Amino acid sequence: MCGIKMKKELSVSAIKEGTVIDHIPSNATLKVVEILDLKGIRSIISVATNLTSKTMGKKGIIKIGGKNLTKEEVDKIALIAPNATVNIIKNYDVKKKIKVSIPSTINKIIKCSNPNCVTNNEKNVATKFYVLNKAPLKVRCHYCERNMDKEDISLL
Repeated sequence: MCGIKMKKELSVSAIKEGTVIDHIPSNATLKVVEILDLKGIRSIISVATNLTSKTMGKKGIIKIGGKNLTKEEVDKIALIAPNATVNIIKNYDVKKKIKVSIPSTINKIIKCSNPNCVTNNEKNVATKFYVLNKAPLKVRCHYCERNMDKEDISLL
């Protein structure tokens, strides 16, 4: 080919209606897929990771046809990928762009790491945490007052 480099790109088809989640850290892309529980979706689902990003180095992106995210799903994504954006697609155009943000209070989303916490021992007590710091993430349990860092957090 006489020294000419050919650059190939794989394109992913656009979605007419649905949601695109962009700017996901590559190592969190599959965790976001898990949060969204996409098993019953019959529309297009595209998941890409380790894509080149000018701002992040490497990133992930998820496209889901026909799905609108709940507030709980967006809040969970914010905990895993605090710099992600959620794009609402209508008729192939971005109609709304949402920058995820960690809420100041987190309800029914994460589990307390204290095995003696009432939320781990009583069925009808929903978890509640206060965000002490967003970066790096640090939360405090409303009931037992245990502080947890990002490494201690597991989603319900």
